[in-house]
Amino acid sequence: MEINGVAHIALTVSDFAVSRRFYAALLPRLGLAPFIDEDGYFYCVGGRTGVAIRPSQQPGARFSQETPGLHHLCLRARERADVDEFHALAVELGAKVVRAPEESSWAPGYYSTLIEDPDGIRIEMNHVPGRGPAEPRP
Repeated sequence: MEINGVAHIALTVSDFAVSRRFYAALLPRLGLAPFIDEDGYFYCVGGRTGVAIRPSQQPGARFSQETPGLHHLCLRARERADVDEFHALAVELGAKVVRAPEESSWAPGYYSTLIEDPDGIRIEMNHVPGRGPAEPRP
């Protein structure tokens, strides 16, 4: 058995209206089209995956990378320039930039940027040339 990617990601947010504005501006620019947009649920699909947001049932609760659950979300770019464009879009939207685009040693040619959404959920965009980590290492 082998999976065929990630079908969808659902994020719980503290302020649905604020997060909906953020994701409604971000996701379509990444090729994800709104599929469901109703009170309390926003879901976009594209690039062989979906991203949904829904309101938290715990008022005032904030996201933390240090508790069990999601650490961060990483989206794979088709081109290195897409990472730079994602970074510019994040700045335009007023997102917190954790790390500007840079190369790192995760894989040969690994190039990424890291931002935070209004709840502090980290979103990375990366580009790895070729098949990336799936290619055998020398």
